[in-house]
Amino acid sequence: MKMKLLNCMLLLIFLVFAPYNSSAARTLLKNDLLVHNHLKTLNKPPIKSIKSPDGDMIDCIHLSHQPAFDHPLLQNHTIQLRPNYHPEGLFDDKKVKSLKSSKGSEPIKQLWHLNGACPEGTIPVRRTKKEDILRASSVKNYGKKKKKNLNLLRPNSAQPDLITQNGHQHAIAYVDEDKYFGAKATMNVWEPKIQQPNEFSLSQIWVLGGSFDGDLNSIEAGWQVSPDLYGDNNTRLFTYWTSDAYEATGCYNLLCSGFIQINNQIAMGASIFPVSSYHGSQFDISLLLWKDPNEGNWWMQFGNSNQVIGYWPAYLFSNLADGATLVEWGGEVVNSASDGQHTTTQMGSGHFPGEGFSKASYFRNLQVVDGSNQLRVPRDVKTFTEQSNCYNVQTGKNGQWGTYFYYGGPGRNPKCP
Repeated sequence: MKMKLLNCMLLLIFLVFAPYNSSAARTLLKNDLLVHNHLKTLNKPPIKSIKSPDGDMIDCIHLSHQPAFDHPLLQNHTIQLRPNYHPEGLFDDKKVKSLKSSKGSEPIKQLWHLNGACPEGTIPVRRTKKEDILRASSVKNYGKKKKKNLNLLRPNSAQPDLITQNGHQHAIAYVDEDKYFGAKATMNVWEPKIQQPNEFSLSQIWVLGGSFDGDLNSIEAGWQVSPDLYGDNNTRLFTYWTSDAYEATGCYNLLCSGFIQINNQIAMGASIFPVSSYHGSQFDISLLLWKDPNEGNWWMQFGNSNQVIGYWPAYLFSNLADGATLVEWGGEVVNSASDGQHTTTQMGSGHFPGEGFSKASYFRNLQVVDGSNQLRVPRDVKTFTEQSNCYNVQTGKNGQWGTYFYYGGPGRNPKCP
């Protein structure tokens, strides 16, 4: 109520002084109207709302009222409530999940679960606030990756055909020698320190197809710390998609029409709780992305307990319709180098891979989905990092973790000035 009164007072002041500075007043009023309308588009009327301990408001939205259905191509879409097929598993997920050895991990959930749950037939949606949108460069760009200064990193014998932005750095494992119809991994979750608000740190799976000259299709999922997007330094579950190399299509989470959520327990963009601690308890999440061989939709699953989150309809993509040509797992940070030095923004745990379990961040049990819808161990896994003295990656194999790697680093240090 107080916020509404404040907005009304501001509008009244603008109108009073409009004759003296009409151009500025019109611009401010126009922008305020754009923000208001965008909030109305994103924040659908909830059946129930839950206040998370971290300050987020989680709205339980009717399944058929979610933002996805604002897309013109989805107006008459029939929601697919479950995938027709799951990939046939290579690892026994229950066995992996129950391991309690020195390399075991603990269960994980989202912070808002402490204060309630959304009923069946609804999905939990993190409510967008006015200040969230105002942190973006424009209303149009809210929830989208910045296309400005986009550069192409062309492949050679040691580098994948990555699409990167000026100042973005990676430490990843990848495969690019086959056609892929999905990818899976388990990653431990941390809360890396971010030097300044316009930087972020994330760990994710990328499933990519197409040319890096404009028609790149990408589906991404993982965890991130992004003060610019969320207004805090919490670790959050996220997704992203694009069908045109981050030019105009796609967005994070449910911040545009596209991804259709069917799950009433997991909120995209909500805080993950708890997180791993250095030389302490480790908490990890499993993510699976795969293409339904019949419908062609791309599905996302969270955890090893068949927790299907939702899907990207097939017609959002062109190149991914035939499967992915590149799969990546790993970390990414923004290095803005604002003071002329490398950022101190951490990747993963903020420690180098050589420190190992409970100290470094990891991806374990890497798998890909092949053309027969089978989960299998990826062949010819390669690694890439721009500056190994800042962030690095080291792969390995063993019986419990299958194909795995440790990755990350502190950013600025004596060898990374």
